[in-house]
Amino acid sequence: MAQRAVLPRWSWSAVLAVGLGLFELLRRTVVMTSNPNLVPALLVVGAAVVPAAFVVFIYGRPVAFDVPSGVLAAVAVTGGVVGVVVASTWEYDTLRHLGVFSMLGVGVIEETAKLIVPATVLVVLRRYHRPADGLLLGVASGAGFAVLETMGYAFVALVGSKGDLSAVDGVLALRGALSPAAHMAWTGLVAAALGVAVLEHWSRPSTIRFVLAAVAAIALHTAWDSIGTTPAYLVIGGVGLGSLTAVTQRLRGRPLGAGRPVSAAGRRPTRTGGAGI
Repeated sequence: MAQRAVLPRWSWSAVLAVGLGLFELLRRTVVMTSNPNLVPALLVVGAAVVPAAFVVFIYGRPVAFDVPSGVLAAVAVTGGVVGVVVASTWEYDTLRHLGVFSMLGVGVIEETAKLIVPATVLVVLRRYHRPADGLLLGVASGAGFAVLETMGYAFVALVGSKGDLSAVDGVLALRGALSPAAHMAWTGLVAAALGVAVLEHWSRPSTIRFVLAAVAAIALHTAWDSIGTTPAYLVIGGVGLGSLTAVTQRLRGRPLGAGRPVSAAGRRPTRTGGAGI
């Protein structure tokens, strides 16, 4: 497999700066011309700039990724679209029938929906063979989901405020700033555990870690939606982002099974201190 291009470590800041500049340019033009045709572009750029910068940030870390940039972009787009479509469809009945457990249902549904495309790449295609690939694919899928969801909330805010751009700015700023610590971190953690479980042939320790990662993501998501205050967002987001940072460091430069023989049954022997989450 061809080695991916290594991005300069400052690439994420360039993406962020250019994105913010384009957003401000669009915003000023909309205010000056009152041209509603530019509003969709404003929402797209405003919702995408921080998630895109964070994906580039992760991609530029000194971690052994095999995933090329084209596949990463495809996973972000398809993972986001499939995720919001599936989540919206399932949540329609969940919110009506689960009552007090509706937020738990939303957490289960959205964390499952965001994982569909990364899981397809990791489990069905089995194309990538490094432990960190799952983390990267999960972050990308979470980014796509976060962008589309933020665009939806911003559009609702725009309609509800009768065209007040300041209401849109608030939604885009808050949700954009928090997205790396929420959707992107949660899906990245679960997909990382899934990738390791696949590469470890679903050994008992790796399967347990995957289940625990999924439960933790659902718990964080449920708490996020249930509490809904800025201090809670900061605490929950800190847990998610801190966990993602720790896992990224653990997977840094560590190809699975380096120097490990493969048995006749096609399974690698268990080792201590593996590439697990």
